[in-house]
Amino acid sequence: MAGGGEYQEEWNPSEDTLRPNRGRHRVVKQRSIARSSTVLGVGVIAAVGAGGLATAKEKPPVAISLPDMNLPAAEDLPGVGTLLADDAETDNNVGPLTQASLSLPAADGGQTGSIEAADAGEALRARILAQAEQQQATADAEAKAAAEKAAAEKAAAEAKAQQTAAAAAEKAAAEAKAKAEAEAKAKEEAARRAALAASYALPTSSYTITSEYGQAGSMWSSGYHTGLDFAAPTGTPVKAVHGGTIKSAGWSGSYGYRIVLELEDGTEVWYAHLSSMTVSAGQTVTTGDTIGRVGATGNVTGPHLHLEVHTASGAGIDPAAWLRDKGQNI
Repeated sequence: MAGGGEYQEEWNPSEDTLRPNRGRHRVVKQRSIARSSTVLGVGVIAAVGAGGLATAKEKPPVAISLPDMNLPAAEDLPGVGTLLADDAETDNNVGPLTQASLSLPAADGGQTGSIEAADAGEALRARILAQAEQQQATADAEAKAAAEKAAAEKAAAEAKAQQTAAAAAEKAAAEAKAKAEAEAKAKEEAARRAALAASYALPTSSYTITSEYGQAGSMWSSGYHTGLDFAAPTGTPVKAVHGGTIKSAGWSGSYGYRIVLELEDGTEVWYAHLSSMTVSAGQTVTTGDTIGRVGATGNVTGPHLHLEVHTASGAGIDPAAWLRDKGQNI
């Protein structure tokens, strides 16, 4: 070597000239598996439970035991024993290599991982809850629609039943009204007939109808019979058919002895062929009074009562029909 100093001979160390280095040089080693990112992931996964999410701080450190491999003691390894001895002076908390504690580091990286894991879990939980709420809402909507449909069908059925019942009730009421009116009318007619029957009477009793009104024959001058003949024994009582006034009583040609009874409405009842008369003109009589007796006077072939009915205008009508209309059975 050139320079101002003393020349030194170049030294080349060899294996023989080297001696073991027993200084306090340290070998950097990984003291705990818990400081790795892998352990952070394990801690986050362990922090997620069946009921929800939790951060790594909420779980205690998890101890992982490695299987015993029957390895020699660390201090017996060549070149390692001295290092471990030196390290033991400065760090008495380092455990054996066969055990390691997993815990989240206090650095910002651990907190960030925990927050991200919690956010992901919370998002999953929120999505599950949202799906459950949507399914519940759908089920509620379907149940509501079914209930509304059933209520509408029930209301329609009830309305139809009410309409049917109302129509039936209306029909029944109309029928009952018509029946009541018919019964009232029949009762009124019966009462009228009863009153007529009470106020009218047949002209005689124990009789036989021998000739009817309108019957044709040469024995009658008009060519047909103008009245109704009641054949009965001579002397059978003849009665007033209704209350009125005796208009005339006497002989009347072919009619023999005849009585004309005038009623209040102007109707005239003629009694002919009488054997005798017990009333006189102008006399007032009531229903059922005896006014004469059956005979055979005038143009006759045998004893009988010839009865004629004339309206107020003088027209002759059928005596049988007139008596029936007054409630009398001929």
